[in-house]
Amino acid sequence: MVSELEKMHTGAPFNFLDPQISLFKEKAARLCKQFNEIDPGNLAEQKEILSKLFGKKGENIYIQAPFYCDVGKNIQVGEAFLTNYNVKILDVASVTIGDYCMIGPNTVITSVGHPLDAKGRREHLSLTDPVVIGNDVWIGANCVILPGVTIGNNVVVAAGAVVTKNVPDNCVVAGVPAQVIRDLTEEQNGIDAE
Repeated sequence: MVSELEKMHTGAPFNFLDPQISLFKEKAARLCKQFNEIDPGNLAEQKEILSKLFGKKGENIYIQAPFYCDVGKNIQVGEAFLTNYNVKILDVASVTIGDYCMIGPNTVITSVGHPLDAKGRREHLSLTDPVVIGNDVWIGANCVILPGVTIGNNVVVAAGAVVTKNVPDNCVVAGVPAQVIRDLTEEQNGIDAE
């Protein structure tokens, strides 16, 4: 018989109250609590906790507390990653974020959701789909990035946007649901020329 943990790892619907899965979440919750209680000036201790929490991280990252995540080990962030206050990454499936990315306060990135049918929700089922965010992405305040979304390189997600589908390179998206409102191709060419 396939365990709920195995289902979670393969992307099949799984029971989120399963004891094995709960252990992953409890470990991440403890590490987030430790991180959030560190003095903001103690960057060495912050780095140590983030090394235990994240699956992979660049050297120069800065996360402002409070920060929360579901599993932690499913998060991979690149170089010069920065978050503002109260960012939540629900990483039941993988969340991969490239280099030089900034995330504004109160933003939620989620790789997990629940069934549309009431029966599935009553059975405490979760569904997962990885999230991928490219390089040089700025996600503004109060944004939501939903499961299965891929955001390209050199993208700005305007404050308050809800990203429900893939976003191409070199653009600004805004709104609910987020739509491309500006092309940034010329600005990207300027970066390449430096």
